[in-house]
Amino acid sequence: MMMFSLRRAAVAVALCASMVSPVLAAPEMDAATESKLKTLLAGPQRAPANKARDAYRHPLETLKFVGLKQDMAVLEVAPGGGWWKEFLEPLLADKGKYVGANLKPNVQPVPPGSMDLVLTFRNIHNWMSDNTAKGVFDVMYASLKPGGYLGVEEHRAPTSKEQDPQAVMGYVREDYAIKLIESAGFKLVSRSEVNANPKDTKDYPKGVWTLPPNYAEGEKDKAKYTAIGESDRFTLLFQKPAR
Repeated sequence: MMMFSLRRAAVAVALCASMVSPVLAAPEMDAATESKLKTLLAGPQRAPANKARDAYRHPLETLKFVGLKQDMAVLEVAPGGGWWKEFLEPLLADKGKYVGANLKPNVQPVPPGSMDLVLTFRNIHNWMSDNTAKGVFDVMYASLKPGGYLGVEEHRAPTSKEQDPQAVMGYVREDYAIKLIESAGFKLVSRSEVNANPKDTKDYPKGVWTLPPNYAEGEKDKAKYTAIGESDRFTLLFQKPAR
């Protein structure tokens, strides 16, 4: 009788295990990709002013966190002046693919389900300001292959303050961003503090743009803002479920 009960218990455990969704795992950058990326980060194709910002933007650490590999198809959303493109495009040129695009809701910049990784850096506040954030993340979701990843970085608002839905000061609460992105179907995989800056008090007269590199106040208190450095940012990794 005892053996029968134990067998039934084992079967029940096995059935329950088969019904649990697989644990989401972050990808890992391989050694060859890391070596090539380091070479490109030091390369002559980069503008000196862009290299100078590595101390604040942590490109190697950020891309290791999202698990970038040189054979991936990568979409960078809202690439701006091309700070990341300078090394992402040559990194992916031989074995992978780089696409930079400004997204509009319901407009697909790449074939649906064709990307391994989507990246966007410090753009959520812009989409919040024009009420397109949900639609843009829907497009990102559609762009990814099942099981593909989304890496996001944004200026971090304090949790002690209610989120301004327009994000007029440029800061976004981390919990607000996670909820927004998961509403598009993504699942949070991991968080990183690689781009954190505890010196950022987030209470400036002209928002996040008061800090470098923008210096929105011009020469006023410039030394103070230089000492603070660039903004405090959260860095998140999401996955599009494989099924």
